[in-house]
Amino acid sequence: MILAIDWTMSPEIIPGWKTPNLYGILFVTGLVLGYFVVKKMFKKEGIKDEVLDKLVMYMVIGTIVGARLGHVLFYGPYYDEVVDGRMIKGYFSHPLDIFKVWEGGLASHGAAIAILVGLYLFSKYTVKKPFLWILDRISAPTAIGAVFIRLGNLVNHEIVGHQTDVPWAFKFHNYWNSSIKAFDATPRHPAQLYESILYLVAFGILMFLFWKKEAWKKPGFIFGSFLIMIFGARMIVEFFKVGQTARDEVLALNTGQLLSIPFILVGIILVFNAITRAKNNTIESVKIDT
Repeated sequence: MILAIDWTMSPEIIPGWKTPNLYGILFVTGLVLGYFVVKKMFKKEGIKDEVLDKLVMYMVIGTIVGARLGHVLFYGPYYDEVVDGRMIKGYFSHPLDIFKVWEGGLASHGAAIAILVGLYLFSKYTVKKPFLWILDRISAPTAIGAVFIRLGNLVNHEIVGHQTDVPWAFKFHNYWNSSIKAFDATPRHPAQLYESILYLVAFGILMFLFWKKEAWKKPGFIFGSFLIMIFGARMIVEFFKVGQTARDEVLALNTGQLLSIPFILVGIILVFNAITRAKNNTIESVKIDT
């Protein structure tokens, strides 16, 4: 007999009502915690709350718009499709469904791209500091936000893992398996939980780097570490996930992994450059002193 956790939790707070729901509450919780982390960093550097308010605007808009559009473009069918005899609604056929974020469907890669654009505008026109300055300071807050987004996926019974017989497997009773045209409570890896835990570990390391190691003195080091850990975790966990698109079942690396590779490479370059610059600055300082 396979031991497994019966996961019957519903995202509905009020039975029969799609909103408000636990997914939305978890999403907002991540944003609020991220806000207080940034506020503490800004207070340390004497930056006014008005500046933080503008940053929040850029981050919230970038996260929601980017994550939703990323899901629509990377994972959502463009037009109505029949998969195993079941009609899957396409966003281009039902464009108003794009705005129904409470039904789930947010892509971290889309959020990352949109957030980067928003932060570039914020750094250039609001704080007028180097781009890497703000990127180093939003890394940890973004990581804690990602923790709660994946917990939202868990309560939504979405982005489930492959079948398994491990003792901590979850039976997702509200998971619709299109291949059998029915809800499927087969024991599976709780891939959302794996990812959430790894993001929480990344958050802890990033906070340690910022506050204890003062890694912000090496511009780009914290953000580069963030990219490596977050998207490295995504690469690993994807091996346990059920593919989110048809092509994921035939590719050696699925869509999430292919999209993660550029972010990891950029992270490695940023960390390498940050360490190199710090060494060069130390050498120059020694030369001047002598």
